Amino acid sequence: MALHPLLEDPAVRFEALDVPGGPLAVLRREPAGDRCGDPVLLVPGYTGSKEDFRLLLAPLAEAGHPVIALDQRGQFQSPGRDDPGAYTTAALGADLLAVIDVLGGGPVHVVGHSFGGLVARAALLCRPAAFRTLTLLGSGPAGLTGPRVEILSLLRPLLQQGGIPVVVAAMDALNAQDARHLALDASLQGFLRDRMLASSPQALLGMADALTTEPDRVEELRAARVPLLVMHGAADDAWTPALQEQMARRLGAAHVVVQGAAHSPAAEQPGATAAALLDFLQTVQRAGAQAPDEC
Repeated sequence: MALHPLLEDPAVRFEALDVPGGPLAVLRREPAGDRCGDPVLLVPGYTGSKEDFRLLLAPLAEAGHPVIALDQRGQFQSPGRDDPGAYTTAALGADLLAVIDVLGGGPVHVVGHSFGGLVARAALLCRPAAFRTLTLLGSGPAGLTGPRVEILSLLRPLLQQGGIPVVVAAMDALNAQDARHLALDASLQGFLRDRMLASSPQALLGMADALTTEPDRVEELRAARVPLLVMHGAADDAWTPALQEQMARRLGAAHVVVQGAAHSPAAEQPGATAAALLDFLQTVQRAGAQAPDEC
C-alpha cells in the first residue's frame, strides 16, 4: 500500500520491520550530518498510526535523533492477526521490544500516545534497560474511563455485525456533522477514512478490551527508575488533565501541559510538543541519566 500523498517527504523512508509478531510498518527519518543522538520511537494510540507523528519527525531528526514512528499490529499498514487476544498490552509491548532489538537493542527514547502509552509502559516493565526515557503523551495510569468508553461500547456491535465498512459508514455520518472534522483539509479527511478502512477489526476489538481493562501500574513504573515525562493537552478529553497531573506526581515525572491541544498534541500543537519533548530529552542527557539494568 502506498503512502498517502499527504505524507510525501523526501527525507522520510517507509519500511517494514520484520519482528516475531509480524511485519510492522514504520516511517524513519535520520538526522542530517554526523549528529546522532539516541533513537526516538513513536507509538500511536487506538485507531491511530505512524502518521499521527508526521509533524514531529523533522524537528526530532534535526535535533540529532534518528526517529521511527510505527503502526502497531493491526493498524493501517501493519497486518493484524485474527485473534483479538493478540492485542493485549503485553503482546504489543513485545512487538516494541522486538523493534528496539532491530534498532540495536537500545536504550531508546519512547513516546507512547494514549493507548500507545499503556503499551510502551508494558514494554518498559518487561525490559527497563531498553528505555532511555519514556514519554506518556495523553495517556493515563490505568484503563480508559469516561465518555470515550461509551463510544467503544457502540463500536463493538458494529464491528461484530458488519465489520469495518459499517464502522466507516457510521463514522462518515458523524463526521458530516462534526465541525472539527469538516475544518480539516480534504486530503487529511480522506487519509483518516482510508486508514480506518485499512484497520483490522480484530485489532480494534482486542485493543478496545486492553484499553478499558488495563490495571493501574504507576507504582511499578516509578520503581523501574527510568526518566519519565507526562505530557497532555490542556483540554484532553480522554484521561482528564487532572488525572494525568496526579499520575505525574505519583511517578515523580516531569509534567508538561500543551496549551491549545486536546487529546492529540503531536497533531494539534506539533511545535510546542516537539519543543517540550526535546527539552526533556536534553535535560535527561545533561543529567547523565542512565536506564537501569534489565530485571
